[in-house]
Amino acid sequence: MTLAAWLHNLDPILFHIGPIPIRWYGLAYLGGFLVAFFLIKRVCRVGVSSLKPENAADLVVSVAIGIFVGGRLGYVLFYQPSLLWEFEFSKDLPYWGAPFWGALAVNHGGMASHGGMIGGIIGCLYCARRFKHSSLYLIDLFAFSAPIGIFFGRCANFINGELLGRPCSPDFVFAVKFPQEMLDEMPTEQLYQIYDQLPPPQTIDTQLQYWDPTAIIDLVHRGNMVVTHAIDDFLTPRHPSQLYAAVMEGLIVFAVLAILWAKPRKPGTIAGTFAMVYAVMRILDEFFRMPDAHIMDQEFATLHITRGQWLSALLFIAGLIMFIAAQRSKKEPMGGWRGKEKQTGATDEHG
Repeated sequence: MTLAAWLHNLDPILFHIGPIPIRWYGLAYLGGFLVAFFLIKRVCRVGVSSLKPENAADLVVSVAIGIFVGGRLGYVLFYQPSLLWEFEFSKDLPYWGAPFWGALAVNHGGMASHGGMIGGIIGCLYCARRFKHSSLYLIDLFAFSAPIGIFFGRCANFINGELLGRPCSPDFVFAVKFPQEMLDEMPTEQLYQIYDQLPPPQTIDTQLQYWDPTAIIDLVHRGNMVVTHAIDDFLTPRHPSQLYAAVMEGLIVFAVLAILWAKPRKPGTIAGTFAMVYAVMRILDEFFRMPDAHIMDQEFATLHITRGQWLSALLFIAGLIMFIAAQRSKKEPMGGWRGKEKQTGATDEHG
């Protein structure tokens, strides 16, 4: 039996509160930070920790700010430096005609995970200085909780139909067709072929004056079967690389860290392990993920290695150095999430 690739029709917006859209992507960040808070609080409560459980929120907030700033700056510097000098004039802005700096246009997407990690580390260093704690231990706490946030974020990437996977066989059991392909990946000639297959736009929506990719994608999200059937044959079956990343960069990395940190480890051990395991998982996932459209012609210029793989290789080296340095240090083990009595194998009653 031949399986047909599923046409992605998930709406990035869950619901509206008045004119404000509540997006899955924003909820993914919120969910990641909430889980991070409870994980960090547990380690502080039952493990060997100098950080009080009530200070876990301070660490999470500092890391969250660092992730947002670092993630955006990382995307601009690593993937699209042109945003530094791009300004937009739009009637949709709060003040008509006001310039909007491309580097701040997060509403158009663009966050780099490697930049977010750097920003999160800076947030940890700030808290370490403020509360007089071991900076490596706080970075360990950040690294321990980060994979769950990555899992949520990659699932949201899939719902958004962004970071598209590479083409695959239409018979592949997990093959997905993304209408978002029309925004960047699809040749203009093919777009016009789709427009020719569609009825006049006013017969579908009286507000439409002409066909464009954004309008078509919106109608797919709204469940319009006429538009959905018209574009189906023109879309490319692809790997759902976002879900691969959710499992590999999120769940697998967290499982490794949870096993390793069942008992206290020397500060820097968890962060170094995270960097190495995440880097390997990201390098593997890049084989299934399409490079960003604006750097497509640059990605394989050197040794056929993507930019994400280059950055991950550097991350792996940094993690290896941190891990080795942690094992050679004379600092006492810290952390652990199982509880002191389970770590030592004995309770206080038994001495």
